Amino acid sequence: MRSRIYAFTVVASLLALCLAHSAGAEDSFSRKDVSFKSAGLNLVGWLYVPDGLKTGEKRPAIVMAHGWSAVKEMYLDAFAAKFANGGFVVTVFDYRNFGESEGEPRSHIDPHMQHEDYKNAITWTTMQPMVDPERIGLWGSSYSGAHVMHLAAFDRRVKCVVAQVPLVNAMDNFRRLVRADQFPATQAWLAADRAEQYKTGKINYLPVVAPQGQAAALPTQDSYDWFTQTGKTRAPKWKNEQTVRSLELALEYNPAADVHLISPTPFMMIVAQNDTLTPTDLAIEAFGRAREPKQLVIIPGGHFDAYVAGFESAATPALNWLTQHLMK
Repeated sequence: MRSRIYAFTVVASLLALCLAHSAGAEDSFSRKDVSFKSAGLNLVGWLYVPDGLKTGEKRPAIVMAHGWSAVKEMYLDAFAAKFANGGFVVTVFDYRNFGESEGEPRSHIDPHMQHEDYKNAITWTTMQPMVDPERIGLWGSSYSGAHVMHLAAFDRRVKCVVAQVPLVNAMDNFRRLVRADQFPATQAWLAADRAEQYKTGKINYLPVVAPQGQAAALPTQDSYDWFTQTGKTRAPKWKNEQTVRSLELALEYNPAADVHLISPTPFMMIVAQNDTLTPTDLAIEAFGRAREPKQLVIIPGGHFDAYVAGFESAATPALNWLTQHLMK
């Protein structure tokens, strides 16, 4: 029943977005398919360019990618369109191993490799003739919200950052999602997978989401509802799988450890009030350790409401923050 209710909510919210779009101003940008290299692999994405650029004019740019296992078709186009209509050049891409991007093994998530993909996306974006390389912003959501926090702490090419419903500490997060008495067995299972891969080269896979009670990387009901519904309606090529090794790598990831180093880069965190996947209190605690300039936005709903039902409540503050700090 909950899945049917959620599916109805997604469809109704998407219809409302479409009606609002048709009632408002038309899009004032062009979008084209692009690709660029990262570690010798072709990464595939979209480049959004605002209309009306004057000869020689250079605009600020936003670089963005999706979260855990998700691909760009899963609502990133809505955020990119919002930013492009606001006057930004926008690069949206899929990481290696996902979507139309190259890379093996498929569906393997390595945060350090994804950092490199982001860095190479930034480099490629700065080389576009309509982009001002001194005005680069990052936007990320969920697992990519973690990535943009980490990158903004070390990559000074980044002049503004927005982290939406971000993962801030994977081990703390995982302990909220898995019962304490099951955690030792999970660690033993990961160790066994590593040993098997070392001996045989076999790569094992785990579902990203599954019905309640079945093993999955993201074991919440709203994760199952959103991924299955969004995959069906917007991204039929999305695969409900990831390597088991991805989970082991994720547990070592603590992107908020260096959150204090983001300053003086302007930093916005957008947190969902009732987030159970990347818990609200963990995100707010991490935000408290960041230094100025910073801004916290709390939106209603849960983790996935930021993409559909709460799209405007998440996207509008992000656009305003990016505009404030990147538009001159």
